[in-house]
Amino acid sequence: MKQNIEQLKQTASQVRRDIVRMVHGCQSGHPGGSLGCTDFLVALYFNIMNNDPSFNMDAKGEDLFFLSNGHISPVFYSVLAHAGYFDKSELGTFRKLNSRLQGHPTTHEGLPGVRIASGSLGQGLSVAIGAALAKRLNGDDSIVYTLHGDGELQEGQIWEAAMFAPHNKLDRLIATVDYNGQQIDGPTEMVLSLGNLKAKFEAFGWEVLEEPNGNDMASVVAVLEKAKSLTGKGKPIAILLKTGMGYGVDFMMGSHKWHGVAPNDEQLATALAQLEETLGDY
Repeated sequence: MKQNIEQLKQTASQVRRDIVRMVHGCQSGHPGGSLGCTDFLVALYFNIMNNDPSFNMDAKGEDLFFLSNGHISPVFYSVLAHAGYFDKSELGTFRKLNSRLQGHPTTHEGLPGVRIASGSLGQGLSVAIGAALAKRLNGDDSIVYTLHGDGELQEGQIWEAAMFAPHNKLDRLIATVDYNGQQIDGPTEMVLSLGNLKAKFEAFGWEVLEEPNGNDMASVVAVLEKAKSLTGKGKPIAILLKTGMGYGVDFMMGSHKWHGVAPNDEQLATALAQLEETLGDY
């Protein structure tokens, strides 16, 4: 059953609590991008996507999601747990020995919801294209979704894939870019400017949507619904989603310094005071 906007906001608040607690618990991980992408992943799994938490790798008749920027695994794991893929108590094992919740998602632990190992940036779009081709061959018109970091677009493999998808008219493919302007070494504009991303994707043959309010739940749902309405029309769809690194925790917001740093005890308490517990902590 789809959640409405208020329910989605409540879920997102709990997911953000999970994120800061998970990275604090092991003193390792990537809170910044996870917090920024929370609204997107909550909207996708609880409102937009046709998915089955009982989980099988083939996913016939189901929409698929591939997390390309795998370092934001905390948000991915929390969303999967709350969606029913596995018990949320397992979130407490994040990045610990013998855990299925590795720092970057992997498949050999058999964690439900994870279909590829990711974190070696630049590969997710190619994988999604393979899945979209397979669904076409199987007569399955389900949609394949991906998420990418904007810094990840500095990888050449992304643009090989971006050229391949329109050429093959993979019009059941929706790729979203987490456009927060930050990467591990600093602002993307300083590390390697991305230029006009909309013009780049359009030049490659994509239908491009821009959403400047990527942390407003209603706006995120609306742009995803718009993207769905454009599928089946001959072009893959790209969403450029403007988000805030560390969104929801004031001292983390907008800074690349929280790309891969865990909060200490005092910082955790400050963060949790800003995030309402809505679904119960793990």
